[in-house]
Amino acid sequence: MLRAAYLLLLTLCIAPMLPGVIGVGLSSFGYIPPVGLNHFSLDAYQQVFDWSGVFRSIGLSLFSSVASTYLSCLFCFAILQSLWLNKHWHRVETLLSPLLAMPHVAFAIGFAFLFSPTGMIARLAAQGLGIELDTGDASTVVNDPYAVGLAIALSFKEVPFLLLMSIPVLQQLKVDKVAQVSASLGYSEPQYWWKVILPQWLAKMRFALFAVVAYGVSVVDLSLILGPTNPPTFAVLVWQWFSDPDLSLLPRAAAGAVVLFGLASGLLLFVVAFEKLVTQYLGAWQYSGRKGIPLPGKTLFSLSALLAAVMFPLMLVWSFAHRWRFPDLLPSRYSERFWQYEWSNIIPTINQSLLIALCTAFVSLILGLIAHEYRIKHKWHLPSYVIALPMLIPQLSILFGLQVTTLYLASDAYLLWVVWSHVFFAFPFVYLALSGPWESYDNNYTKAALSLGKSPIYVFIAIKARLLLPAILYAWAVGASVSLAQYLPTLMLGGGRIATITTEAVALSSGFDRRVTAIYAIWQAILPFVFFTSAILLSRWVQRRSQPTIRTKESFAHDAATHKPRHP
Repeated sequence: MLRAAYLLLLTLCIAPMLPGVIGVGLSSFGYIPPVGLNHFSLDAYQQVFDWSGVFRSIGLSLFSSVASTYLSCLFCFAILQSLWLNKHWHRVETLLSPLLAMPHVAFAIGFAFLFSPTGMIARLAAQGLGIELDTGDASTVVNDPYAVGLAIALSFKEVPFLLLMSIPVLQQLKVDKVAQVSASLGYSEPQYWWKVILPQWLAKMRFALFAVVAYGVSVVDLSLILGPTNPPTFAVLVWQWFSDPDLSLLPRAAAGAVVLFGLASGLLLFVVAFEKLVTQYLGAWQYSGRKGIPLPGKTLFSLSALLAAVMFPLMLVWSFAHRWRFPDLLPSRYSERFWQYEWSNIIPTINQSLLIALCTAFVSLILGLIAHEYRIKHKWHLPSYVIALPMLIPQLSILFGLQVTTLYLASDAYLLWVVWSHVFFAFPFVYLALSGPWESYDNNYTKAALSLGKSPIYVFIAIKARLLLPAILYAWAVGASVSLAQYLPTLMLGGGRIATITTEAVALSSGFDRRVTAIYAIWQAILPFVFFTSAILLSRWVQRRSQPTIRTKESFAHDAATHKPRHP
């Protein structure tokens, strides 16, 4: 039974990578039989590199991904250095869920509302400091030609993810004991964080940095909202080629997707090389002197939390603003008519988004449980890095091949293919969310129950799943939030016929009315937060219901004293 379930998992979540990569590879050489292209050639690659501004576009992608990755890495290390052994660390863990729940698109729209030429920061500067800004200035951090704003937004958005991935790493490193030994040798707190913790932490965070840098170089939705426009980042350029109505130009788009895959692979090697260079080949700084710089981690985390906290009220104000002239701090007139106009359109979109997210979350969770149970009970299983490959491969590099594959199977089952593509990309996140709890579970509980004659399925449901219920519910919320954030899989495998909150928010963010954009961004931020909150509240309720009642001696004495025997 478990073997058959694991085989189904491989079929749904691992095997499709092969036709995806092969399909886009063959297409890049001009071989796409469904559109009448049956001859191999290298013309598509020549068209890619002959495109005006393509090398600048590639440079923008490389800069934004590398800068955002290591800026977020530095921010994360600073926060850990300042707060890990601090009494306020529990507040950081409490805030991680809402920070992770905010989707990238909602964060990007809120970031644009804050830092655009007519955004709230510009209004505060004009009103508070008397600085007059040119509202048509192209030197702002939103859609700036050097992708600086995109890199900053990506770095702040990825900090919560890196903090979450750092928790099991630092628990494994036993920082408290390292601090005691370092203090006995005369090292201060900043010194041992730089000299002892950083090299070990950086090596164990390699996979997390892989995910961040691969996402940074291949992101499309954030780049459409915050990135440069002429030329755009390379991922956006490839997406524009895929959107070209001339089907004879599809090989150029496929070739661009292959080049994007090559860029992402090169960046993964760069992450490894940079780590080795800093910690080994140029590692004399680890033992030469006692230099250690205290970083402003508290300030950085407060700034990151403040950014996320300010964005939602700002979007809410924009959704009710009827007249809001620059540089006024608040609208002069309010109106709910934009909510009234959009309500009939947004309700079906919300329902469809919730349906897809719930299906994705439940299927991904079941597959994640199957994967971990199979890993424990069988010696042969796929390593974690293979399961996590969909996180590391640019979506554009495999989605076109998957799209061609679905045309041969059932071209009109759009909702089915969208749900499947969401499961394909959400499953690795769910699997990783379950990894830590499954590894920390004491298997002696299971052995003891089995020795008492209980069936394996009973032991799993009544004991293991009950003990790990908070982690299971959290992984379910992660799967739902990943599904709600999917943009390219919904568009490509949905054939433009499946609308979700994310696809509508990205479409409306490009020059449409800010009020309508704010409404969709609000819902895009609310839905993942509802999933995470539901998971937390449900796990607490179940734990409260399952706690045994502890009877004290006084309670037994009170019961005995007040007990009245029943007479026949």
